[in-house]
Amino acid sequence: MTPREQIERLAAQMGESIIGQRDVIDRLLIGLLANGNLLLEGLPGLAKTRAVKALAKNLECDYARIQFTPDLLPADVTGTEMYFQSEGGGHFKFQPGPIFANLVLADEINRAPAKVQAALLEAMEERQVTVAGTTHKMAPLFMVLATQNPVEQEGTYPLPEAQMDRFLMHVRIDYPPLEDEVQVIRLVRAEEQAALAEAQAEKTANLVDPMSQEVVFAARREIATLHCAEAMETYMATIVQATRTPADFDGDLAKWIDIGASPRASLALDRCARVHAWLAGRDYVDPEDVRAIAPDVLRHRLTLSYEAQGNGVSADQVSARVLSVVALP
Repeated sequence: MTPREQIERLAAQMGESIIGQRDVIDRLLIGLLANGNLLLEGLPGLAKTRAVKALAKNLECDYARIQFTPDLLPADVTGTEMYFQSEGGGHFKFQPGPIFANLVLADEINRAPAKVQAALLEAMEERQVTVAGTTHKMAPLFMVLATQNPVEQEGTYPLPEAQMDRFLMHVRIDYPPLEDEVQVIRLVRAEEQAALAEAQAEKTANLVDPMSQEVVFAARREIATLHCAEAMETYMATIVQATRTPADFDGDLAKWIDIGASPRASLALDRCARVHAWLAGRDYVDPEDVRAIAPDVLRHRLTLSYEAQGNGVSADQVSARVLSVVALP
């Protein structure tokens, strides 16, 4: 099978475990193929953790889950130097933390203090961790998938702008429609029945055929060769520019945006748009690819004004206005 066919098969396998969240599966695959980190935001019970586990289950990879809590320490994430006593004397040896996995689920990332959140910064951006003056490289396939609850305020530590900007996309997960929720009930019931039947559970486990990491790297090589016209490059840059100089584009935008998106937004638009086009079976990027992923790229990179917040204007509404005022190529 071609890399695209195998990625489509991976999406289908994930869809068997996640009902009614096709957009989430698409965004997970875009993040994986674009070699970026994702922030998943949604209310409890909307399959954020389940979606990440479904990806890890169907991909040949090392998976680690870190439950972020207020008492977590940076060393609990990165690892630390441990002293070992031997007959010839003692020596220090680095014990890797859970960050040294291919897929790292940072569950409820906003429940840990800033010093722990900062422990992820170097790994997310530089793909390495420095402990006691020694730098340790991450695996070639490395991705941080963080989750957070949008309504919790007690006992939470909002992520600083610098760390938010390191996430390729900020994915919002909404409630599933009624018919999909019925399917969720049936799916979970069937899983519980399979778990109670030990033989059936083993049989189901043997049917899982994880996809090789090499497929991801092959897909990335194909995506890197996709054609992106100069007009499309200008279009993506103009979208980001509109968030920095909103008064030049629209009066309402000027009232709503305090700080626009950084150059990382332009890079994210380019990477994600090319993946979106590749998944659609095209070898070129068109405006619909950019418009499809722009809200997820801009959502966490815009600092809204007090006026916008007071009037209940969301980042998604601002992103939609930006897309409406920037001329199509």
